[in-house]
Amino acid sequence: MKRSIPAGERLSRAFGDLKIRPKLMVLHNLFFLVLSCAIYFSLIPIIENRVAEAREREVSLITQVFGAEGPMANLPGREVYEFAQGTPAELGMPREVMEWLERNPGRTWHESSSDYLYRKELGAGVYKRLRLPRESYNQLISRAKWTLFVVLGLTYLLAVLLLELIIMPQYVYRPIRLMLEADVATQHGDRENELIPEGLILDDEIGQIMRSRNETIAELRKHEEDLELALRRLEAQDRLVSLGLMSASVAHELNTPIAVLQGSIEKLLETITSDSATQERLCRMNRVAQRLRKISEGLLDFARVRKQESERVVLRPLLDEAWSLVTIDEKASGVRFHNQVAAEAAVTGNADRLVQVMVNLLRNAVHAVESGGNVFARSKQVTQQGRQWVTLCVEDDGPGIPADVLPDIFDAFVSSRLDARGTGLGLTVAEGIVQQHGGTIAASNRPEGGASLSVCLPAADHQEMTSNGR
Repeated sequence: MKRSIPAGERLSRAFGDLKIRPKLMVLHNLFFLVLSCAIYFSLIPIIENRVAEAREREVSLITQVFGAEGPMANLPGREVYEFAQGTPAELGMPREVMEWLERNPGRTWHESSSDYLYRKELGAGVYKRLRLPRESYNQLISRAKWTLFVVLGLTYLLAVLLLELIIMPQYVYRPIRLMLEADVATQHGDRENELIPEGLILDDEIGQIMRSRNETIAELRKHEEDLELALRRLEAQDRLVSLGLMSASVAHELNTPIAVLQGSIEKLLETITSDSATQERLCRMNRVAQRLRKISEGLLDFARVRKQESERVVLRPLLDEAWSLVTIDEKASGVRFHNQVAAEAAVTGNADRLVQVMVNLLRNAVHAVESGGNVFARSKQVTQQGRQWVTLCVEDDGPGIPADVLPDIFDAFVSSRLDARGTGLGLTVAEGIVQQHGGTIAASNRPEGGASLSVCLPAADHQEMTSNGR
């Protein structure tokens, strides 16, 4: 059965559901109305009593003066009392009053219901009349009531206008509106407007709520950014794990034909001893086969942790070795390589793994430039967070990396090449190896044209030489 809601509760709920502005308007209007009524009905009885006392005193004094023997014609201000003397007919004297005065000469006739005093002088037979100022006192009370009513009404009106036009909009409605607008911005993801500017926040309780809200939103955004970063890291790990599993599968498939190829080359080297040119080609093929085996072994590192030797690796000769492997590709024959890496630039890591990184970077640059283009390798030593690092930059003067590819350049299977030779795995593999060495890799476009890939690795002179598994 539905509960019947009392009228008082319904009225309270209806008032509570009002917006802040009409609710405050009702409250302060009610407050000023009650205050004005309290002042009015408190002061009017006091004024009436004071006026009544003054009237009674004046009536008593006038009655005494009027009843005394002596002339009143020369008394100052007597015109206010309409003093007159003459015959009863001239004074408009009622018959009963004249009869009373005839019986009581020298005495003053006065009744509470009449505004006049009458008297008959002894001996002279002259009649006198005096009007009491009762009406003026009534008018005084009426004027006092109207004056107080008008003053309280104007005060009430001015107070309401002051509150509604200046005080409440500035110190109540505006802060509430700022919070509502900031909440709307938060709901719509408008991060530029979701925080209330500090300069608009006052030091009152509403200001404390606004600051608390700002701090809560800022903390929430920080947690969101941390979560987003963690998700990106997790996604990157999942990507590397998936790539590692695929790499392991590919490596296992390649190991057998590579072993057969290397065995065949070694057998030919033992068989053909007279032709030096052939011997040189076979030796070169054998080195390439060995490199393929090392690359195949490196692919396994994406699927399982392998123990690798960390040592001091000088970058300049390593780049020359990487370039000699890249030049096997006919595409590299028309490209000029400029090895400008400092002779003393050295890092800590595994030379076989790092040469794989450099081969991928150089091959990427070679495929980006036209015949007759240039590839540059430069290095510099930097200090970050109290540690020494070596930054290796591989740059080219090609068209650069497309803007839609640049943000995802290190993702697997992302390639900017238009031919069929790019798998999009080279930079992903390079990124994984660099991260295993505790370094970072980044891609950008050069202002003068072309792409730039930079690798930052721990400097060898400031890293303890240890053998560990990464």
